[in-house]
Amino acid sequence: MKIGIIGGTGVYDSSFIDKSENIELDTPYGKVQLIKGYRGNKEIFFLERHTKGHKLIPSKVNYKGNIYALKSLNVDYVISTAAVGAINNCSVGDFVILNDFMDFTKNRSYTFFDEENSEVVHVDMTEPYCKTLRTNLIDALQWSNAPIIKNGTYVCTEGPRFESPAEISMYKKLGGDVVGMTNVPEVILAREAALCYATVALVTNYAAGISKKGLTHKEVSENMSKMMDTLKKAFIYLIDHMTLDKICNCNEALKELNTLK
Repeated sequence: MKIGIIGGTGVYDSSFIDKSENIELDTPYGKVQLIKGYRGNKEIFFLERHTKGHKLIPSKVNYKGNIYALKSLNVDYVISTAAVGAINNCSVGDFVILNDFMDFTKNRSYTFFDEENSEVVHVDMTEPYCKTLRTNLIDALQWSNAPIIKNGTYVCTEGPRFESPAEISMYKKLGGDVVGMTNVPEVILAREAALCYATVALVTNYAAGISKKGLTHKEVSENMSKMMDTLKKAFIYLIDHMTLDKICNCNEALKELNTLK
């Protein structure tokens, strides 16, 4: 079995992987750097979304290259993490297993099928996050005694600025639970690639207007670091207990087109 992990803000520790080595893949969208290793008989590929040293703002992340690289490695599952602000019914320190999203980004490349001579594709996003992987993430986080919310709608904004109180008020009225800057277009591209993909969102701050103080990236990083031990325990449990028994249809997302090659 092969498992891909996309580490977001603050998630840079791959020490749970044995026999690790740095690898670099050439993709049609540029080079992608990963850490390859093993845990038991499972092959793990760990990728830092913002590249090593957190050098890329959300709109400049190589989303296409990252997903293409994981697809070309034939991974069976992709787990991503995201630092988020709380909008509705969640608290700092909570782990939210996303089941839906809203897109308020403005300047990103959202599809693999926008190139010359490619087919026109309208991918179904009724179930954007893998049911199999979500179920296993919930089990792993419960085992690690994490404060967990089993469903949540992610609001994706353009960034890199934080949102205004008026924007957060609007997102809350629309049904958003958490807010971040990176899950789109990643979730869409993973769906187009017919990957089993799910995201665990780590609540690191209260959103603007809900928080009684100003927002800083320092606060996000500090609160994320407090959640790392629990996340690492959950990852270890998940990897050790993951099987290929699936209850999802992710691999049929674009069956009629045979999806991304």
